This record gives sequence, C-alpha cells and structure tokens, in this order.
Amino acid sequence: MTTAPRRGVLRTVREDLAAARRGDPAARGDLENAIVYSGLHAIWTYRVTHRLWIAEGLPGSRTAARILAQVARTLTGIEIHPGARIGRRFFIDHGIGVVIGETAVVGDDVLVFHGVTLGGRGGGPGPGSKRHPTVGDRVVLGAGSALIGGITVGDDAVIGAGTVVTKDVPANSVVTGVAGTARPRSGHEGVPEL
Repeated sequence: MTTAPRRGVLRTVREDLAAARRGDPAARGDLENAIVYSGLHAIWTYRVTHRLWIAEGLPGSRTAARILAQVARTLTGIEIHPGARIGRRFFIDHGIGVVIGETAVVGDDVLVFHGVTLGGRGGGPGPGSKRHPTVGDRVVLGAGSALIGGITVGDDAVIGAGTVVTKDVPANSVVTGVAGTARPRSGHEGVPEL
C-alpha cells in the first residue's frame, strides 16, 4: 500500500476515475461516473474524513469526521469508518451495503463489489487493537463477501461472492464458499446475551 499521505487532489480524482473505468466495463465516461457512481462519492468523502481523523491538534476533528462519514453513509449506502486506511485507485462497484471498519487496511488497486463487509471481531477495545482485516494490493472482493477479524488477505487474491473469510488468505489465491460450522457456545464469543 502506498504510504505517501499527500497527493494532489486532481491527481487522486483522476486515478479514482481511471479505477472506475477499469473496474466497471459499463462505465461510460468520467463526467457521468463522477456524478452518478456512489462508490466514487463514498471514497472521495472518505478521503476528507480520513484527513480529519488523523489531524492532530485540531479540536473536534474526529467528531466532524464521524458526522461527515455518517452523512456519506446516508447518501451512498456505503459505510467507511474515517479511521480505516485505504490505498490508491480503490473502487467500489454497485456499492450499496459495503462496510469498512475502523482498523481495516486496504491496499492499492482493490476492487470491491456491493455488500462487502470488512468487519471487526473481538480484539481489545481502544487504540492499537487490530479488529478488522488487512487487504493487500490488487485484490478483488466479490459481492456479499465478509472478511471478519484481524486477518490478512495477500496481494492479488480473489474472494468470491458470498464467501466468509475468518482466516488469513495467501497471495495469488482464490477463496470461495462459506466454511461456517456449528459448535456449542463457549461464552467467550464477545457477543452479549439477548
């Protein structure tokens, strides 16, 4: 993932528009994409909220970031926590229902389809607790896939639609299916009793 924190805004917008053209064969043109693609609106808003989130010495910046992120979620149906770290040329196609948690890290050139969750699992409360996935570069996350916990998905991996991933995924691999199995509750799942 590229760590250069400051790129020109126009360069970033151009890269994101190019990622939309690359990721969606139905993309017609940059102007139309900029106006109608909720995935672009969500990532552009995220880039602003993330800057607010990491701003040091600016009172209320994290609160402002969370408020703006919630407005974006309401308008786009895509929830990206301002604390997440997302690389360059990230594209969400048909974005409704995408959720990206606070400690998620997403590499460059990642393509995400609708309904994807980069969700948290356990971990300790507070700063420094890695509760969400780390996704490498050039990864494709299929519609409805769920990556749960502080796992790592290697570069160039493909996660199939509807796949639930709770363990690390090696680079250059394809993961499909739901591997859930029933077992008795141990009482240590971190889920409150209803």
